[in-house]
Amino acid sequence: MRTRDPEGKKQQLFDAALAEFAEFGVAGARVDRLARRAGISPGLVYSFYKGKAELFDAVFDHIVELTVATVPIDPDRLPDYAGDLHDAGAAHPEVLRFLVWYHLERGEVAQRAAVTTAMAEKVEAIAGAQRRGTVNPAVPAEQLLALVLAIANMWHQPGEDLRRLVPEPRRRAVVTEAVARLVSP
Repeated sequence: MRTRDPEGKKQQLFDAALAEFAEFGVAGARVDRLARRAGISPGLVYSFYKGKAELFDAVFDHIVELTVATVPIDPDRLPDYAGDLHDAGAAHPEVLRFLVWYHLERGEVAQRAAVTTAMAEKVEAIAGAQRRGTVNPAVPAEQLLALVLAIANMWHQPGEDLRRLVPEPRRRAVVTEAVARLVSP
């Protein structure tokens, strides 16, 4: 007797959608192909989501929520936070490829509720650390967050390949040292 596992199927679908969208973006993705990747029928995809555009947004929101949960910000330890973000990007390059596609196909993502909430909480945490004197107050908290995120992800960005200039074991140290210099009071 087969048992139903809608949450398990939804997770399979999410994993397959992440892989499909990371490879092809929303425009190039195909529901039948991602259903095959997930081991489910294309009809089941539509029982969870209205279409691939809605699934694309759901994958994005899930990534934001998962990142906030698994790499929480500690404003008093921003160099370590940046290092942890770097490690997460290195461990999950498909997520970063997906995010590149998301930015290309959706443009400004800050309007997504998941992003707006996460960023506001991070900015407030950094501002609190600045008020306590543990983080340099010379740079406004929102700008400091943007710099920390850019530095944390700099080795994972497409474009000119600077990765060959700095070997893998040293990259995390470069990230944490740069952020330490930036945030030290």
